[in-house]
Amino acid sequence: MDTFSSTLARFTQQFGWLSLLDIVLVAGAFYAVLVVLRGTQAVNLMRGVVVLIVGVVVLSGALRLVAISWLLRALLPALLLAFPVIFQPEIRRALDRLGRAGTWLNFYKRDENIPAIVEVLVAACTEMAAQQQGALLVIERTGGLQEYVDSGVKLDAALSVVLLKQIFHKDTPLHDGAVVLRGDRVAAAACVLPLAVSARVTDLRFGLRHRAALGISELGDAVAVVVSEETGSISIVHNGEIDNGLNAGELRTGLLAYYGVQSENGKGAMPRGPLAGARKRTPV
Repeated sequence: MDTFSSTLARFTQQFGWLSLLDIVLVAGAFYAVLVVLRGTQAVNLMRGVVVLIVGVVVLSGALRLVAISWLLRALLPALLLAFPVIFQPEIRRALDRLGRAGTWLNFYKRDENIPAIVEVLVAACTEMAAQQQGALLVIERTGGLQEYVDSGVKLDAALSVVLLKQIFHKDTPLHDGAVVLRGDRVAAAACVLPLAVSARVTDLRFGLRHRAALGISELGDAVAVVVSEETGSISIVHNGEIDNGLNAGELRTGLLAYYGVQSENGKGAMPRGPLAGARKRTPV
């Protein structure tokens, strides 16, 4: 510890505190990029780009390959322009997280009876699960879902158990798609959601409902509830992770935690999700 302190003191005397702050900010930026890319397919892409650039630079510098050096300088502007296109999902996810970090700036908050909303969702999902009636519910949070609402049939109806069961009845034209919930209203039904892009989704053998729930959770902070038509199991999906095989009590605890309300047993949202300490989560 004394060695570190003396080294830090010598560094600050020679270069100044601003240089130290500059280094810390650059290191923090690289760390933030690695955190955003962790667990995504972009890691392999980034690794390939780094290996390619380092290899070309080393070869051109050591062997003095003039043509390779010229080609690298010519392609560098094109590579910089291609980066936002290649890493578009990761950049979008990072900006979404940054936007969520500033939600304390929202001075307007809707007056909603969260426990009543959760009870309606729990009752509807458990009844549909008992009848093996497939369903996909997406709860809008701080990130807007208007583009997905526009892809479906707009309802703007009061949330109720009867309405949800009727929407997802197999003989109705609205059952094939997702329901978007906005507060205590059903904003739209039969909404089209993006499918998950993670390579591990196919290994878990999820159906289209689960893949759509994972897809919407990867793009923002929305919470999706899935009722499996094949098994009748209930799942909560958020941030690319699934809590599956939930009973009514676990579903209630999870929804209350995601809404930011403490459940009856006093447990609220946990660092990695409301049920992270209670059951094994399935990361995707």
